[in-house]
Amino acid sequence: MIPEIDVRTLTAKKSYEGALAFSFAPDPELLAIPFTRFEGEVHAELFYRIFEDNGVEVTGTIAFTLAGECSRCLEEAQAAVTGTVEGYFLPGESDGENYGYRFGKVDLSELMRDSVMFALPARLLCDACKQWEKE
Repeated sequence: MIPEIDVRTLTAKKSYEGALAFSFAPDPELLAIPFTRFEGEVHAELFYRIFEDNGVEVTGTIAFTLAGECSRCLEEAQAAVTGTVEGYFLPGESDGENYGYRFGKVDLSELMRDSVMFALPARLLCDACKQWEKE
């Protein structure tokens, strides 16, 4: 489950920085690589910082595993994928550059979805095909 950051409660406690570690099930519809699936959950380690204007910066990393058929030879393949997470949230609606949040709570779902999507490789290759491409 993807947690929320309760900005109102944290600023009332004068706690302006923190870390989050959690796992969540990725959306299988994000995969554009044929015959590929997520193997297990996405693991996230995030750090957040709340600024005076109630803007919230979220940074960190995600890691997950892809499994399926090699995009080149169709043999079984598996790949460990890591990606970065970078997002800035402002009170109100998203403006195309920053994420928005309402009612004092930052919902990280859209940022996590975007981070997984940007971390996905263009294709899944088995070890033999990876080696062949390097030569």
